[in-house]
Amino acid sequence: GIIMDGAGWHTLDTVQPFDNVTLIKLPPYSPELNPIEQVWSWMRQHHLANKSFKGYDDIVNSCTKAWNCFISDTKRVIKMCTRAWASVGTN
Repeated sequence: GIIMDGAGWHTLDTVQPFDNVTLIKLPPYSPELNPIEQVWSWMRQHHLANKSFKGYDDIVNSCTKAWNCFISDTKRVIKMCTRAWASVGTN
């Protein structure tokens, strides 16, 4: 399944070419339901907050390091990104 929020570029035609993909559309104004919002929050809290950057490359490098640290712990990724309600059956 694909979880999509209400962003304008998240449209239903995203999954039309695929027979085996289910679309799960989140209700408006519900960032707490979107796993990536939790990831961004963790990255800000642990690596990116209260920091000034020297420019674009520094921002990209800092975000890359934060992301790599986040994904280095499989249990953390599973805990923060799994949603029991988002489970899609295989009928």
